[in-house]
Amino acid sequence: MSTDTSPKAAFNPEDMTGRRQLTIWQRLGSSNTLWVGVILIGLLLAFSILHPATFPTLENIQQLLIQLSLLLLLSVGMTFVIITAGIDLSVGTVLIFSGVVSGLVMQSLGGGDATNDGAGPILIGLVVAIAAGGAWGLLNGLLIAYANVPPLIVTLGSFGAALGAADLLTDGSDVRTVPTALHNTVGLGTWYYVPYLVIIVVVITLFFGWLLHTTKFGRYTYAVGSSPEAARRVGIPVKKQLVWVYLLTGLLAGVAGFLSYAYYGTTTITSHTTDNLNAISGVVLGGTSLFGGSGALLGSVFGTFIPQVLKTGFIVSGIPQFWQPIAVAIVLVAAVWFDQRRRKTRNR
Repeated sequence: MSTDTSPKAAFNPEDMTGRRQLTIWQRLGSSNTLWVGVILIGLLLAFSILHPATFPTLENIQQLLIQLSLLLLLSVGMTFVIITAGIDLSVGTVLIFSGVVSGLVMQSLGGGDATNDGAGPILIGLVVAIAAGGAWGLLNGLLIAYANVPPLIVTLGSFGAALGAADLLTDGSDVRTVPTALHNTVGLGTWYYVPYLVIIVVVITLFFGWLLHTTKFGRYTYAVGSSPEAARRVGIPVKKQLVWVYLLTGLLAGVAGFLSYAYYGTTTITSHTTDNLNAISGVVLGGTSLFGGSGALLGSVFGTFIPQVLKTGFIVSGIPQFWQPIAVAIVLVAAVWFDQRRRKTRNR
């Protein structure tokens, strides 16, 4: 991904040192975020009015939130990456690989066996999933930051390698021996009708929203995306920051792989290969610029909601779901076009 290093796009060092005070809304969003939120609310209301007996039901909302949550973890990491003017095409297959490795480890420890279905295999499986995702993220970050290989090429290679490794480990078959305790609690359990899986993802998203918008790590991330050279001149370790950002994205993909396995009860090897594009679409729809240096996690949340709402709405409307990617593509291209227009207006 190219980086705009023009003076008007370069970051202000005062933003990093925290001397310039920002409002809560400036930290969490922007006018783009507001408009995306309005569009999302409009879609929810439209489908609810058109199909009051099927769309706004408790079961449908639970399913929508669960599907959104798994994708949102990838979108959270993708937000950090795109703010640095990078891209990560590997998150979907890293999710698959992490779920496969975690499932195999839990299976070898007796997870799924009624006589040995305790917390031990589950906790070890979680650690393994996070470590597996983090390993791919670390590899991506090192190659991008220190070998100077473009992010598009590195993560495209990781996309194929992670999927191939998952197929090699399982001979192309899904791992289905999920621990019953994991499936019934984290996977299917609810708290006052809210799925535990959704609660977990909300907590993780809030933490990374805090990390991006209120900490030095977040300010460094924006600085690297705005102007790597300017960031380097004020003492920011640009290469290390890039490694940390891609590592973070891999870790989140690992968590998503574990949660997906917990919910579906299988690794679903063939079901996540387009999650990378869906995550990128959600982040860009939410107002994060592909040119780096700007974006907000709240916008990514709204943007990730839109494809899922369209998919669910099309299903209950009887519209073939093949129209969903077409609708998302139109909105995505429009979002990028508006972003370019906004940048040109700002740089005049």
